[in-house]
Amino acid sequence: MTYNNINFPQTRMRRMRYNDFSRRLMRENRLSVDDLIYPMFVTEGSNQRESISSMPGVERLSLDLLIEEAHQLYNLGIPAIALFPVTSADKKSEQAAEAYNPDGLIQRSVRALKKAVPELGIITDVALDPFTSHGQDGLVNRDGYVMNDETIEVLTRQALSHAEAGADIIAPSDMMDGRIGAIRKALENQNHVNTLILAYSAKYASSFYGPFRDAVGSAGTLGKGNKYSYQMDPANSDEAMREIQLDLQEGADMVMVKPGMPYLDIIRRVKDQYGVPTFAYQVSGEYAMLKAASMNGWLDEKQVVLESLLAFKRAGCDAILTYYAKSVAQWLQADQQ
Repeated sequence: MTYNNINFPQTRMRRMRYNDFSRRLMRENRLSVDDLIYPMFVTEGSNQRESISSMPGVERLSLDLLIEEAHQLYNLGIPAIALFPVTSADKKSEQAAEAYNPDGLIQRSVRALKKAVPELGIITDVALDPFTSHGQDGLVNRDGYVMNDETIEVLTRQALSHAEAGADIIAPSDMMDGRIGAIRKALENQNHVNTLILAYSAKYASSFYGPFRDAVGSAGTLGKGNKYSYQMDPANSDEAMREIQLDLQEGADMVMVKPGMPYLDIIRRVKDQYGVPTFAYQVSGEYAMLKAASMNGWLDEKQVVLESLLAFKRAGCDAILTYYAKSVAQWLQADQQ
């Protein structure tokens, strides 16, 4: 027999794959519960549990049920949750004043969670789309253009209200220029020196966000509008590096790439170029696709979810926001028993 590979048969790559123990010994990346952040939707009222049709298995919870769930998540070892509010129409406005209301839904939720489960990390979203009557992430002028500097003033007030309520991580997801620096300065001035900033630095104008907008109730207000003037063009990669560099210079502690799986190349570039804590968001559309295919019996849900999250780790992620976080934590726990 003639071999084209001069190292064969001395080198057989399959030798290390033959046994389970040797595959484990050479495994380059591992997924653990420490990698998981669970996004959660909170709504007004008590004993309220609302299903989201486009995200089977994900629910909007009132604060009392949210706290019950938070205890379960903490006991599973999940390090942190990310909160997103469902704002009623009567509290939405063009100026998004509810965003920085000290007694707003998110502010109350943070205070209650830090009292009930103090060791669980709380991440709050800093953006105006849940609070604007037009569904945009910022204030708009007469022409419908989202104004940058005027929006930053409101975002800064929102971020401070979250920090004062006890949020551990402030996560600006709006993509306004300069907002990280403004928020960092305000936090320092108010002695919130240990409040972390997770910057959504490479947030793309993606079509994978649809179910999330249903969940928080911004889809109807946005209507046929779009966010192309501030979220990134999916065609661009170098631009993401510039955005990340600027946010780091302005004081971000961590950076986010969103969405996740369609942008694994961006995650890898960020980690290689900057070596900073790099997070990604497996967004609602990604969840919905995996869930729908699994419910139809077309995919093995556990296996494809674990494989997808391992891909994030392989690309360079330090943590992943995923609606599968609770399920994954339970799967990993069961596998260890």
